[in-house]
Amino acid sequence: MPIPLQVTFRKMLPSPFVRERIRERAEKLEQFHHRVTGCRVVVEAPHRHHHKGKLYAIAVEVKVPGGMLTSHRNPGQCHEHEDVYVALRDSFDSIERQLEDFARRKRGE
Repeated sequence: MPIPLQVTFRKMLPSPFVRERIRERAEKLEQFHHRVTGCRVVVEAPHRHHHKGKLYAIAVEVKVPGGMLTSHRNPGQCHEHEDVYVALRDSFDSIERQLEDFARRKRGE
């Protein structure tokens, strides 16, 4: 069953390519926990007055029975996050690790 997904773009134009990548990564979340009931992703391009490229901030919230898991990736000085796809990868990798840990705790491991 597809996970209910909400994608929000802030301070940037919506991108169908970024939205598709988010959808692909959200579908994979069920591999880590079979009862994901919702996923919300916020993609934000911060201030336009940076000397170099924009650093994207990504927030991923995943609802599961018994909890809400979040991953807020603020780029800080991580210039790898000038690429929105790298920022998305890091955010979803973090939420996948959290889901694995959550599922392990629920099983009593």
